[in-house]
Amino acid sequence: GAGLVAGDRVLLSGPSSVDLAVAHVACLRSGLVVVPVNGGYTRNELAHIVADSRPSAALVDQKGWKEILVGLAPELRAAGTDVCWDDAPVPNLDSVGPADPALIGYTSGTTGAPKGAVLTQANLLAGAESVRQAWHWTAEDRLLLCLPLFHMHGLGVGLHGTLLTGGSAVLHQGFDQHRVLGDIGSHGCTMFFGVPTMYHHLVDDSEVGTLSSLRLCVSGSAPLSPLLHGRLRDRAGISVLERYGMTETVMLVSNPYEGERRAGSVGFPLPGVELRLAEGTGEIQVRGPNVFDGYWERPDADDQAFVDGPGGRWFRTGDLGSVDDDGYVSIVGRSKELIITGGFNVHPREVDDTLAAHPGVSEVAVAGVPSEEWGEDVVAWIVPTPGAPPPTAEVLRDFGRNHLAAHKLPRRVVVTGSLPRNALGKVLRHELREAVSDE
Repeated sequence: GAGLVAGDRVLLSGPSSVDLAVAHVACLRSGLVVVPVNGGYTRNELAHIVADSRPSAALVDQKGWKEILVGLAPELRAAGTDVCWDDAPVPNLDSVGPADPALIGYTSGTTGAPKGAVLTQANLLAGAESVRQAWHWTAEDRLLLCLPLFHMHGLGVGLHGTLLTGGSAVLHQGFDQHRVLGDIGSHGCTMFFGVPTMYHHLVDDSEVGTLSSLRLCVSGSAPLSPLLHGRLRDRAGISVLERYGMTETVMLVSNPYEGERRAGSVGFPLPGVELRLAEGTGEIQVRGPNVFDGYWERPDADDQAFVDGPGGRWFRTGDLGSVDDDGYVSIVGRSKELIITGGFNVHPREVDDTLAAHPGVSEVAVAGVPSEEWGEDVVAWIVPTPGAPPPTAEVLRDFGRNHLAAHKLPRRVVVTGSLPRNALGKVLRHELREAVSDE
């Protein structure tokens, strides 16, 4: 009765819940295209996604979002995620094909506004099937999932893997280390998926040994440091399985379920994934049934993201890698300037533009610097406005709070007389990072 037809986009956002999962599956079964959105986004961030994806409807649970969305797009129909009914007719799956678009995931790049990666029904299935095989995932498994369902790690791996295998999941709305460690035993969980920041908090908990009752602990979305990997082994008796993926591809590479899980490495290509290193640059390029078809209405971005090679098109991940003599893949850097903090992507230019509007800032550039807790911290280098006191990190965070999600705000501010630039005037962010590393 909502008047939606196959191919219409539906914006979906809310704390993890059964209602949210049911709404997601209902959209997929109906041929609708899900647009998952971070619940921490501000009105400005929502405005871009709404304008770009042009959703026909939104199912959201965040306070005030329905009014914001209707204000951005008056024709948009907004409701809560509990809109599904038990007695509603079940969609005819014959009307949904493998090549049909299923999801548009907005991902930060190195230039311009976030782009929407279009994943098909077949892409999502291939992504879940690859980890089902690699991680020996069965209907007997119970996953403790506190990763958000707007993120590919939580949605494309956690939820889709659970549904594919017929297993079960315990959903947490956010991460609380004490609740995680308590629920592992009380709910009979067999697996836990997290980001390094979560493991950083778990490893120092007096009950961290509880993790040893799980058959599998997975880490992703940001690099897991060899130091933290070792501490988890020593304190909890576990060998965390680190893997590598992204919005455009779901999962790509994983350390082995059986065999050595090598610290500092992301392992081997998953079933169905082909991987190569570009000659000269070492950029990781991939192809396979899990790799997306292209960006939403951005043929210019597709031209930059794909390259012709043996067997067809290869997706350029923008990450630099190496492969050792045993075949283990390691991520050695990023050709993109993307910051990954706590498993979330931060586009530096977006933060630059926001902080530059502060009256005490003459020039600004942000970059990610290594952090044991967050993977990377967002650090802002500022040239103060002459005659004005330089704003502190707290001041800039307060200033940016109405424009940016919390994870994009700087944790630290470095005051400097000038920013390093090349001959064309481009800020050399790598020099900023190196200066902090040398301190």
